[in-house]
Amino acid sequence: MTLARNQPARTSVSGSISVELRPVLTTAYQALGALLLRDLLVLWKDKWIFALRTVIQPFFLCFVFLYVFPKIGQGVGARGGAGESAFATVLVPGVAGISIMFQGVQSIALNMAQEFGFTREIEDRVQAPCPIWLVAIEKVLSGAVQGIIAAALVLPIAAVVHAPGVHAHLQPHWWIVLTLVPLACIAMSGLGLLLGTSFEPRNIGLMFGFIILPITFLGGTYYSWTTLAPVQIGGFHWLQVLVLLNPLIYVNEGMRAAFTSFPHMHLYVIYPVLAAFAATLLGLGLRNFRRRVLS
Repeated sequence: MTLARNQPARTSVSGSISVELRPVLTTAYQALGALLLRDLLVLWKDKWIFALRTVIQPFFLCFVFLYVFPKIGQGVGARGGAGESAFATVLVPGVAGISIMFQGVQSIALNMAQEFGFTREIEDRVQAPCPIWLVAIEKVLSGAVQGIIAAALVLPIAAVVHAPGVHAHLQPHWWIVLTLVPLACIAMSGLGLLLGTSFEPRNIGLMFGFIILPITFLGGTYYSWTTLAPVQIGGFHWLQVLVLLNPLIYVNEGMRAAFTSFPHMHLYVIYPVLAAFAATLLGLGLRNFRRRVLS
C-alpha cells in the first residue's frame, strides 16, 4: 500500500524535471539565435563600412604587387609574365587568408577589448538567458560568418586589379572550399576571442606589434610554405619548422589548396592541425572569457 502511494510521486518529480529542462535549453538556444541575429543586423546596417574595411588592404596589396611592380619592371618573383603570374597565384589566396584573420581580430578582439573596458558593456550581453560560454560562442560564430563574407569579397579583386599579362590562375576545388574555409574562419575567430580576452584596451597596440604583425609576415601570405626549404642553417630548415607554430600558415596553405593548383602543404596535415588550433584557441578563449566576465 505504501509503495503504491509513493510511486506516482516519483513519476511526477522526474516528469517535472524533464519538463523544466526543455524550456531552459530552448531559451538558451533562442537567446543564442537572437544575439547572432542582432550582430548580423548590425553588420547589415554597417555593410558599406564593413566592405570598405575588408577590401581596402587586399586592394592595395594587389595594386602594388600585381599592377605597380610589373609596370615599373620590379615584378616580384621571376621576371616576365609567367613568373609574375606565378607570384599572383601565390599571393591572392594568401590575401584571402589574412582577410579572414583580420576579420577575427577586428570583429571580436577589438570589440571585446572595448566591451571589457571601463564601460563594461559585456555585462549587457551576459544577462541573456543562456550560459556565459554560449555568449562567447555566439561571438565566434558571428566572426566566422564575417570571415566567410570577407573571403568572398576579396577573391574577385584579383580578377580586376593586375597589370596586363599578369593573372592569378584560380581553380576552385569546391569540396575543399566548402569544408576548409569555414574551419579557417572558426580558427581565426577563436584567435580573436583569445586575443580579445587576453589584452587590456590600453595594450591593443602591443597586440598588433607583437602578435598580429609576426603572424602576418610569417604566415605564408606572400610565399608558399614549400618554398621555404632553402632557408636553413647547417642543413636544418629552421624557418620552415618555425612557421609551423603559426595558425595562419595552415589557413593560407589551405586557401591555396582550395583555389589553386599551386604546390602546397598536404591536406592531411592542414585539416587536423587547423582543427586542433581551432579547438585550442577556442578553449583558451572561452576560459579567459569566463574569467573576465566573473572578475
